[in-house]
Amino acid sequence: MASSLSPQELHTLSSKAVAAKSLAYCPYSNFRVGACILTTSGEYIQGANVENASYPVGTCAERVAFGTAIVAGHKDFKAIAVATDISPPASPCGMCRQFMKEFTAPSFPVYMYDKDGNHFVRTIGELLPNSFGPDDFPPTKT
Repeated sequence: MASSLSPQELHTLSSKAVAAKSLAYCPYSNFRVGACILTTSGEYIQGANVENASYPVGTCAERVAFGTAIVAGHKDFKAIAVATDISPPASPCGMCRQFMKEFTAPSFPVYMYDKDGNHFVRTIGELLPNSFGPDDFPPTKT
């Protein structure tokens, strides 16, 4: 897949995703995840996973990053990078894939980085084929 990001954008995006791992609150799993979104306006917004003693209450790095971006008024995104301490790179969970689908086109790139900086990229459409999203609702009547 051809990248729509410049080499500098990709470097900054991946560096900020890796750096975001240090912000993770993961005392139960010790599984650090960092994420960084690049908006179409050129801003980088980081997120990290935040666990909770009641496991289902935790929030993944990808959703933290998107939630932060949305409440800051961002609506258009170029890419996201996700970084973990394992190899091969971890892919976003199903809940995060569905969450990202809400705010992105099927061509939205998801860069996944492992502990050594190796990565691969898939689109949200590849990660969540035949998905359900905002366009699947019938038009509202006025």
